[in-house]
Amino acid sequence: MDLSFTAEDSAFRDEVRQFLATSIPDSLRDKLDQGAPLLKSDYVGWQKILYDKGWIAPGWPKEAGGCGWNATQQYIFNLELGLSGAPRPIPFGLNMVGPVIYSFGNEAQKAQHLPGILKSDVWWAQGYSEPGAGSDLASLRMAAVRDGDHYILNGTKLWTTMAHWADWIFCLVRTSNEAKPQDGISFLLVDITTPGISIDPVITIDGEHHVNQVTFEDVRVPVENRIGKEGAGWTCAKFLLANERQAITDLGAKKRMLQRLRALATEINANGKPLLQDPDFSRKLTDLDIQVSGLEYTELRFLDAQLRGEERGFEPSILKVRGTELQQALSELYVEALGYFALPYPTNRGDHGSNMPESGPQGAANGVAHFLYSRAATIYGGTNEIQKNIMAKLLLRA
Repeated sequence: MDLSFTAEDSAFRDEVRQFLATSIPDSLRDKLDQGAPLLKSDYVGWQKILYDKGWIAPGWPKEAGGCGWNATQQYIFNLELGLSGAPRPIPFGLNMVGPVIYSFGNEAQKAQHLPGILKSDVWWAQGYSEPGAGSDLASLRMAAVRDGDHYILNGTKLWTTMAHWADWIFCLVRTSNEAKPQDGISFLLVDITTPGISIDPVITIDGEHHVNQVTFEDVRVPVENRIGKEGAGWTCAKFLLANERQAITDLGAKKRMLQRLRALATEINANGKPLLQDPDFSRKLTDLDIQVSGLEYTELRFLDAQLRGEERGFEPSILKVRGTELQQALSELYVEALGYFALPYPTNRGDHGSNMPESGPQGAANGVAHFLYSRAATIYGGTNEIQKNIMAKLLLRA
């Protein structure tokens, strides 16, 4: 396996670094440095900058309006995006439903939906999990009953991230109970303003409004909004989840967190000397550094396989498991390094005109909030226990 980049790849990496170093607006950079929650307008503004550059859809083919980049270019861009600290584009349109539409949708669906996704003019939510159907997604019960040219939807979707920001929601629905569970599922695109849809916030442990419960009561959705054939939704679902799980790796953000931890450990004193000189903390930081390097080389090994034309199999599950475990471990060591400085939650001081100084190092006030919310990382995108079952089935033939 050759892990070296070509001269063209290195030049592309330098171009990406230069762009990211000069294109993040100062107001957005201030929020990122403070660890303050971002608004929808923050994401829209940044994503439109990427769109104007022509870099909003690295994994999309050119004919669908994307960059048409090869696997190496996509890897470099995603790595540098995480290292820069720039917001990662909201994935539900760009990384999830967009690829489903251009891979499985008809021409009318592509023309209707892809331009709005690329321009960040239309925002999407993911209607997968339900009360009692999360890890075992095939047991979902939200009914879609055919009524002429429409389906009538009744049921509930839960943990629906950013549904309160969304214009549309893509849903897995049950159109049949007669075959095995996976064969009775269809994939529908639903205008979230359709009568009968209600959205209730679910406030998470970090005090933020990330997720929602979305209830459907006699919601009429045109049959033409179905992607693919009736009962073929499970194929779309697996395709989408593989993209989601690989994206969760976010190697660049983990390497940036390691850099942040090293800087903090030289700033913060423990027993009269820099924390970095504490043997126990230094051992923990070194161990995480080694584990992140292991994740990096695992991802590069899979990249090499992609470039050789091998089909993607269990690899997204491996990257999802290790990526989320390391995300949690890094957030835990971050809180340990900050101590009581990590306890206050961010207050968006700049938004309210406060001139109160930060307590502790810059951005410390998001430490515990980030740590607590990262407990969900091993659950969303398919729980890690389920990923281990997938790996056992595909790798060990168990």
